[in-house]
Amino acid sequence: MAEGWLRHLADDRFDVSSAGTQPVGLNPGAVEAMQELRIDISGHRSKHLQEFLNQRFDHVITVCDRAKESCPLFPGASSTLHWSFDDPASAQGPPEARRAVFRRVRDEIAERIRRFIRDGA
Repeated sequence: MAEGWLRHLADDRFDVSSAGTQPVGLNPGAVEAMQELRIDISGHRSKHLQEFLNQRFDHVITVCDRAKESCPLFPGASSTLHWSFDDPASAQGPPEARRAVFRRVRDEIAERIRRFIRDGA
């Protein structure tokens, strides 16, 4: 969802990539939550960090605590940030309760990215 928001809110100001330490594919709940706001992330691909180890980045942002702990160093990054969000994929309960968690986290990510852009990323 973070990749989708950054692409949506920043237009072409950033070359955006996202990856994980254990990529498992797009979560349908994330796709649905973003689609509610007409942001299509269905074409995004879950990538492994290894794909990016030889690339240079201005900003490296982790969005879950597990990723913060296991994320490799990216030499040359002008900033390394950690934004802790709940993992909506671990939400329990009936479908509507799980959807509510995806929506909440989606909105929290959007607000954090808006601040990142506003503060001069």
